[in-house]
Amino acid sequence: MKLNINELKFDEKGLLPAIVQDYQSKEVLTLAYMNHESLKKTVETGETWFYSRSRQELWHKGGTSGNTQQVVELRADCDQDALVVLVRPAGPACHEGTYSCFKTVTADNPQGDTEKSSSKDTPSSLEGDRFAILNKLESLIAERQAELPEGSYTTYLFEEGVDKILKKVGEEASEVIIAAKNRDAEELTWESADLLFHWLVLLREQGLPLDEVLKRLEDRHLKR
Repeated sequence: MKLNINELKFDEKGLLPAIVQDYQSKEVLTLAYMNHESLKKTVETGETWFYSRSRQELWHKGGTSGNTQQVVELRADCDQDALVVLVRPAGPACHEGTYSCFKTVTADNPQGDTEKSSSKDTPSSLEGDRFAILNKLESLIAERQAELPEGSYTTYLFEEGVDKILKKVGEEASEVIIAAKNRDAEELTWESADLLFHWLVLLREQGLPLDEVLKRLEDRHLKR
């Protein structure tokens, strides 16, 4: 749906809820509010601006922290009274320093403890969708890029930069070839997994959503 600011329906306080979503991983980062002025600034600057209900003033996301959000697309819902803001985040979205303001809350983890939540996200818990691990990895890699936790291998790759990532992609591709040539199924499994992981890191570093690759794959091959 094409966004027409003049058709948006602000509430009685002149506000609209804005759901901020990572353009690449599709992870929901935060829920904030916009008034007409902050929305106008968002459109003009290409970065997110919001209205603080507690301070009753405009605020520029990342204006102080540097963790800005580059706007890729603005979408309105069918009632024109809520927004989805697709962004490329430059760092954590949450003031607590985490990639997203949202945490997983389950019956055995009512406090939304991040460490406990992530331990649940094993392949066996994702069996309903055989490709769900790719979605999970894409979100995890995005989280690592935003938070850069010390001791993380993914953090190391992002800090070393594109040349290191490309080197690893090349190495793992070579290992896949060798494993296949040797007819070693177990080694081929391991090396293929390593290649896919480093490829996803490369996509994140390049700012290219996995969705676009899958869409191109569909366009090219399902019509043959």
